[in-house]
Amino acid sequence: MSIKIVNKNNTLIISILIGISSFNFSSCTIGSSKTNEREQAALALPVHVVDTSTAITVRDYLGTIEGTANVEIRPQVEGILEEIYVDEGAFVKKGQKLFKVNPLPYQEQLNNAIASENVEKAKLENAKLEVERLRPLVVNEVISEVRLRTAKSEYDVAKASLDQATAAVATARINVGFTTIKAPVSGYIGRIPKRIGNLVTKSDSEPMTVLSDTHDVFVYFAMSESDFLYFNKRQNQPETEKTAQEDTLGKSKSSDLIPYVSLVLADGETYPEKGVVDAVNGQVNRTTGAISLRATFPNPDNILRSGNSGTLKMEESQSGVLLVPQVATTALQDKIFVYTLTPENTVKQRAIKVGGSSGSNYIVEAGLQVGDRIILTGFDKLTDGMEIQPIIKNLSGS
Repeated sequence: MSIKIVNKNNTLIISILIGISSFNFSSCTIGSSKTNEREQAALALPVHVVDTSTAITVRDYLGTIEGTANVEIRPQVEGILEEIYVDEGAFVKKGQKLFKVNPLPYQEQLNNAIASENVEKAKLENAKLEVERLRPLVVNEVISEVRLRTAKSEYDVAKASLDQATAAVATARINVGFTTIKAPVSGYIGRIPKRIGNLVTKSDSEPMTVLSDTHDVFVYFAMSESDFLYFNKRQNQPETEKTAQEDTLGKSKSSDLIPYVSLVLADGETYPEKGVVDAVNGQVNRTTGAISLRATFPNPDNILRSGNSGTLKMEESQSGVLLVPQVATTALQDKIFVYTLTPENTVKQRAIKVGGSSGSNYIVEAGLQVGDRIILTGFDKLTDGMEIQPIIKNLSGS
């Protein structure tokens, strides 16, 4: 801007005032423009407001699977294995024939026992006749009473001998029955180490086979003492808290209110049926500091077999905890950090203490409070003190 100098004083003063007003207006315009540019330059990032929630955490325990009835099939008599009626892995019903031991020696023992029983029956009959013959003679005082007492004693001996012979017959019949080995329960046949023609005895080191009833299965696992105390303490919770946890986890049949459990099989698939912990060992192992428990699972499709292994997953509910999405954290060495926002919307990195995970969230034990705002994404563009434009998001991302 140029100022024109003229002779008249009033003309000069007006020109200077116009110039000053123009300069002030230009300065205001430049300042406003810079403020708008700064606001437009601030990043717009999603932000989550920290609040308390209910966390469902999952604990894993290695387990071994057994049928509800694992029966070792052993011979009750010894002899030559004559027949094998089933094959390994076959399903059999209770009472079905499994094996047959050569019955001929035991049949002969039965025949001899029956013959001995008949002899004793005849002796008893003779003793009875002798007593009946002597009784009237004693009454008529033909012979002394001692003779009758002796005859009665011989009758009692004959009766006892017959009872003994009858017991021998029953034992022989049982042994003959033992030569045919039948299934005591319904289930699946295991390995059969013996073959036709092999000698089987009651003292064999291994059974003829193992029969497993897997209609239901037991999963045995060990839990640390601290975990067991946690679940036991749930018995002493107020009824309102118990009801809330049962609604979340499902009502348990266990007396200890241990929740229903899931089973992950060796192939990584989750078994479709839920199980329940229904038995607890009475003692803690002093060496390992663990206690053994048993969970029962239904097995309607016979997927599970004795000897399988799996991972037992047990859920627990924690109410009133702080949750932050795992995607909102960064890890550096052994520490976990989040980016928080100050009331002025400036970024500040903060370390947090994590006490576990619940789904895709971390459970925060220290470092955050209710109402704190944390940034969810865009960490590669952030630095401490940087200003951003927050876009409030909740845990579900809505």
